Amino acid sequence: MRIAFYGSSLLSSYWNGAATYYRGLLRDLAGRGHRVTFYEPDAYERQQHRDIDPPPYAEVRVYPATPEAVRAVVAEAAQADVVVKASGVGVFDDALLEGVVAASRPEAIRIFWDVDAPATLAELAATPGHALHRAMPSLDLVLTYGGGPPVVAAYEGFGAARCIPIYNALDPDTHHPVPPDPRFAADLAFLGNRLPDREARVETFFLDAAARLPARAFLIGGNGWGDKAMPGNVRHLGHVYTREHNAFNTTPLAVLNIARDSMAAVGYSPATRVFEATGAGACLITDSWTGLDLFLREGEEVLVARDGRDVAAHLAALTPERARAIGAAARARIAREHTYAHRGAEVDAILSGEAARKRERSVA
Repeated sequence: MRIAFYGSSLLSSYWNGAATYYRGLLRDLAGRGHRVTFYEPDAYERQQHRDIDPPPYAEVRVYPATPEAVRAVVAEAAQADVVVKASGVGVFDDALLEGVVAASRPEAIRIFWDVDAPATLAELAATPGHALHRAMPSLDLVLTYGGGPPVVAAYEGFGAARCIPIYNALDPDTHHPVPPDPRFAADLAFLGNRLPDREARVETFFLDAAARLPARAFLIGGNGWGDKAMPGNVRHLGHVYTREHNAFNTTPLAVLNIARDSMAAVGYSPATRVFEATGAGACLITDSWTGLDLFLREGEEVLVARDGRDVAAHLAALTPERARAIGAAARARIAREHTYAHRGAEVDAILSGEAARKRERSVA
């Protein structure tokens, strides 16, 4: 099928946590015979911080962030069999959604793909005139980055015909063990941008743990932390490019995952970082959230913390041997059950089934 995908960015992970998700899924779908065109705006300096060149599995169309350019790329939805508008493009989101729904052919499959369902659902609840409310009757599917039963129920309550979570996963060709890199040497490393609904949890789980273990080395990567007050044993790296993530995950004794407030509250929302880290064989310590056991087994494949005290206790007791054992067990589990080949097969089956349903309805 010809897929027109309107998202934030495929080429850059700069202020764009969905990049790894897009790349893994679209690469697999292309391998299954789908032809993907990805439309991304030239915004937020992402084109100046590209992680990858345009890939062979998708045609990437970068367009200026202007109304005229948006109208031009929206018109191209008429050529596609599957039209996807992702959440969080960041510019002209409403115009893109309404435009691609209007431009797509009646037989095309129309999808809203939500990469931050808790935030979108909060907007829908607070804004009766939201563009997604208007578009919902015309959508065939809502696919979500995560969220499990609570998100499915909420979307169905807002009138979605079908809502299906497509979770993050591992691309083993991209994320895998590599030799340690001295730049990332630490006892505990955390990678994540500074966001309003994450900062307090970073203070609780990461900075508090660092303060409790002044003799241990802590490392934080991501945008926005430069002016944040931190204990003296915390080193800040700034933006870490995707090509450096394997070494960032392989080198430290352990890697910390911290969900954003909304993701932790809803549950069933493993971040891309969970799969990147475990794919590299890292010993992962994560904050606690509902649904974690669908992906990793506590105590054997992941260490779970309820606060900074727990993180510090895990780290103080962790030997290199146990860290390697946990990392190896997690990597084996994720590779067996949670790769983008698994997710691509899910999406491919969903698209085939939806296409068959639309054909049946058209002849009924």
